Amino acid sequence: MKFSSICWRQGRGFTLVETLCVIALIGVMAVMATPSFVAWRMRDQVDARARTLAATLVYARSEALRRGARVTVCRTDAARHCLAAGQSCGDGVADWSCGWAVLAERGGKSSVLRAQPLLAAVSISGTQTNLTFTPPAGQLIGTFRSFEIAPRTSSRLTQGDRWRRCIHIAAGGRARMVEGACGASS
Repeated sequence: MKFSSICWRQGRGFTLVETLCVIALIGVMAVMATPSFVAWRMRDQVDARARTLAATLVYARSEALRRGARVTVCRTDAARHCLAAGQSCGDGVADWSCGWAVLAERGGKSSVLRAQPLLAAVSISGTQTNLTFTPPAGQLIGTFRSFEIAPRTSSRLTQGDRWRRCIHIAAGGRARMVEGACGASS
């Protein structure tokens, strides 16, 4: 009985060399996985921003139908003021990543229904003009439009169409999102 308790105490734990090897192995794995994690996070941000913009367009169209009034989606600055075409919101950013707002017009006045903040890590290129949905059918004033959502800074891991989303908006006001760049075949 005494012999088994002595053996048990001697077999407890790891040696210092074994512990250091495990720590070094975990460190190497973490260093190797970091670029993939950063790329995965960027793809998640692109997907989330594309879904948010598409949902905003659907919301604006439905509000134009529901309210029987014009509803406009415009790029905004930090103070949530609509920006003119080509005007930057800061740091030289002049695309829709500045953020946007949905405005309803009633009696000559505009009121903000929804707003999305700046997300500088994602580029949203496309038309620089406001999008106005009109009643009674929720049609979009103008022609077909599209937005391309992509990482602002491209790295070796985030190149190619897998990292891009395109939102097409028909003249009838319906938005459709596809994977890949807007110029790619879908």
